[in-house]
Amino acid sequence: MSYDRYVAICNPLRYSSIMTNRFCVTSIIISWLMGNVIAFIVTITSSKLNFCGSNIIDHFFCDLVPLLELSCSDTFSVHLEIFVIGAPSVMVATSIIVVSYNYIVISVLRIPSSTGRQKAFSTCSSHLIVVSIFYWTMFTVYVFPKREQTWVSSKILSLLYTVFTPFINPIIYSLKNKDIRKAIKQTLHKHISRNKH
Repeated sequence: MSYDRYVAICNPLRYSSIMTNRFCVTSIIISWLMGNVIAFIVTITSSKLNFCGSNIIDHFFCDLVPLLELSCSDTFSVHLEIFVIGAPSVMVATSIIVVSYNYIVISVLRIPSSTGRQKAFSTCSSHLIVVSIFYWTMFTVYVFPKREQTWVSSKILSLLYTVFTPFINPIIYSLKNKDIRKAIKQTLHKHISRNKH
């Protein structure tokens, strides 16, 4: 999405030649393959651990960190593997987003009219909000967890990226659509008018 917005704002005349169906499908396939390969490697490694205590995970779902806490094996190799595989993946994705948005901000600030700048920034704001919530929670839980972070706060943060972000995604993108905003205003107006009588 960030690269899409970068091309749309910084190279609008070349947009259709860069963001072809083939490019989009290839990008999706690469993303899915990388995610599945990483998950498969971590799953295989984790399946070789010994679990001799309780089999109850103190979490809303079978998350990797609480699962490793239950193991009576040495989990150093799994943690190292997660770091070695996960860090470059996260850094590449984060770098693409940061670099794209830096170019976007530079290009938008060069637009002479304030209306044009506002329109360009509003195009990117939805994606930036969703990505910020997702990455902030992911970094807080997995990349830079604080020692004083409790399991309760970790579980709540996990809910933010697994439930809340996918939930608000269509809402944020839909609110940019004028027809949907108009329909929401009409519905709210009818509801408020009905409650007054």
